[in-house]
Amino acid sequence: MINRNLLVLASIVFIDMAGIGLIVPVMPSLIQSLTGQGIDHAATWGGWLLFTYALMQFLFAPVIGGLSDRFGRRPVLLATLALLGIDYALMAMAPSLAWLFAGRLISGVMGASYAAANSCIADSIPAERRGAAFGMLGGAGAAGFVLGPAIGGLIGQYGDRLPFVAAAVLCALGAVFGWLRFEETLDPARRRRFDPFRSNPLGTIVRMARIPLVIGCLGAIFLMQLASQAQLSVWAYYGTARFGWTPAVTGATIALFGTLMVLTQGVLSGRMIAWAGPVRTATISLAFAVPSFLTLAFAPSTGVVILGMVIGCVPGLCFPAMQQLMSPRVGEDAQGELQGAIASTISMTAIIGPPLMTGVFAAYADREGLYFPGAPFVLAAGLMVGAVTVLAITLARHARDEAAA
Repeated sequence: MINRNLLVLASIVFIDMAGIGLIVPVMPSLIQSLTGQGIDHAATWGGWLLFTYALMQFLFAPVIGGLSDRFGRRPVLLATLALLGIDYALMAMAPSLAWLFAGRLISGVMGASYAAANSCIADSIPAERRGAAFGMLGGAGAAGFVLGPAIGGLIGQYGDRLPFVAAAVLCALGAVFGWLRFEETLDPARRRRFDPFRSNPLGTIVRMARIPLVIGCLGAIFLMQLASQAQLSVWAYYGTARFGWTPAVTGATIALFGTLMVLTQGVLSGRMIAWAGPVRTATISLAFAVPSFLTLAFAPSTGVVILGMVIGCVPGLCFPAMQQLMSPRVGEDAQGELQGAIASTISMTAIIGPPLMTGVFAAYADREGLYFPGAPFVLAAGLMVGAVTVLAITLARHARDEAAA
């Protein structure tokens, strides 16, 4: 993949994630306006909306990955991005909560393009440099969360529907830009037949389980992403309940964290992996997640929340390092399948996580009994301890196997 093509791909991912980020700050108020219920019930509905989105991603990420292995990355990426824009336009007109749920079903299917996007890296970047490229793509996605929530929080003050319109326009622009500038990365000679028995979550993960390093990393990814659902699911509700954040403040905090992730993944990950190696980068950086979540849980002010966010950006180095470790151990004709397995694992946590985290939040945010809106972050810290343990054991075993070979 030439540098220009990588930049175009990063731009497509940026626009895709900016569209998702645009609607985050207005979801609490939109749900409240559609249901007439308070913030605690709105958080519960928000969790089920995320559950719906994630369920579709879980089911369709292997399908999208398999289709990209068969037909190429370009048509799959552009089609899903264009259809996602149409879906946002329909959600902008949602007259009821049921309409919003239907929109999230479609968004989840189209949002499964993660597998195709990351497969482009594996197609044409040498194995020893893939960590930096994966980090660049992750940084582009994080950058989308800088622009998206910031704009969504600002324009959301003039109407809960406007961010959905903006997201639709962004996706349409991304599809047109990609159609004009993005070049196919998967050579026709390296494509494989689409197999429905492999292109499903269970079949994909079972196939990846044959590779010890890959299944161990997937286990760590499951725990770390389940912990991250504490931020993704309750952030706006937590800030509103604990500190009285407005949509603009919520958008600004998400934008700040996105900026930190851009610097971590897009700028520092490649350098850190080259300097310390992917194994040490992954294990050391992930350990920072535990104090980060505990800081968020007990933060007495927005300033301390920001401190927790700064600490929490360090684990962003872990994911590109693990991708660099996993990618060379899978055949060149199955990179989409690997990325589909990663996407399904992440989506699985997004199925379990939102009801879990919003349920914990609602239980401690209704002012009956102990009032502790930061409770989901304590649970997240415990999950991260598990993730660090699983990753350390996996990489230690891998090092022994490599030495024995």
